[in-house]
Amino acid sequence: MIVFCQLERMSKDQIKNLIERRLPEAGLVDTAIEGVQLFRVTETIPCVPAVYQPTVVAILNGTKEAVLDGERHIYGSEKYLLCPMTLPVEAGTPDASEENPLLGVMITLEPRMMRALTMEIETATGGMRQSRGGASSALALAPWDTGFTQALLRLLELLDNPVDLEVLGPGRLREFYYAVLTGEAGATAKRAFGVGNEIARTIDYLSTHLKEQVTIDDMADHVGMSRAVFHRRFKEATTMSPIQFVKSMRLNNAAMKIAEGKTVSEAAWDVGYQSSSQFSREFKRMYGQSPRQWSHAAQVPDLLN
Repeated sequence: MIVFCQLERMSKDQIKNLIERRLPEAGLVDTAIEGVQLFRVTETIPCVPAVYQPTVVAILNGTKEAVLDGERHIYGSEKYLLCPMTLPVEAGTPDASEENPLLGVMITLEPRMMRALTMEIETATGGMRQSRGGASSALALAPWDTGFTQALLRLLELLDNPVDLEVLGPGRLREFYYAVLTGEAGATAKRAFGVGNEIARTIDYLSTHLKEQVTIDDMADHVGMSRAVFHRRFKEATTMSPIQFVKSMRLNNAAMKIAEGKTVSEAAWDVGYQSSSQFSREFKRMYGQSPRQWSHAAQVPDLLN
């Protein structure tokens, strides 16, 4: 056990050194591995609206915060965050500073590969649920076990050799996904990518139809469920009712658009609001300030989107 702990600590140190070497200044950078980004944050950022895509966030130094429907998830180098589906959250960096920067890796989960790997695991295990844990929250925190740590290190080591990256990249990414699916966040991941992932598919549909007036009946019909069953399953998966979720998605997307420079009316229209007064009223109810006040104060770093 002591040997495994030492190996894990050494591997984490190697990952941290790799990030520091490639990102000596604050920022968020894409790597040569598609969907893998490194980040360094050197200032405290309060929680602001964001929309997380299916992602794993691994912190090597400092702490990060994500809030979903009022539930706070604060995590650092002991646990990683799994967001298995597109979710409206608030995100921030509560303790980052020049002296103690937030360092980490974000890995976007490619749905097709995750679904295929989930199906392979379920076939190999005869449909048995082998994942440890069983978090019911839509966001899951899981310890850095040896499999996860080694898979992440092996993936990032490819950045130092373009030939290795070209030849081994897809296999190393698959290995990393496997480590997530078989770790303590595996149950949450399998609910989103395995058989019976109707809620995740509904959210994918919603994300591309925000401008449309989608009803609960439309969503239930999309996945072939009754309204009552769909409502119950949706709330179990996301902690929110379908109507709450749609409203949060629209308002979070609008807040991000305003912070990026769009006018209040443009942002409202882009996310499906036809009444500016209704948009302003619901925006203020959720964020405690009007859209115009938000537009003057907000700056949403790329890291939080």
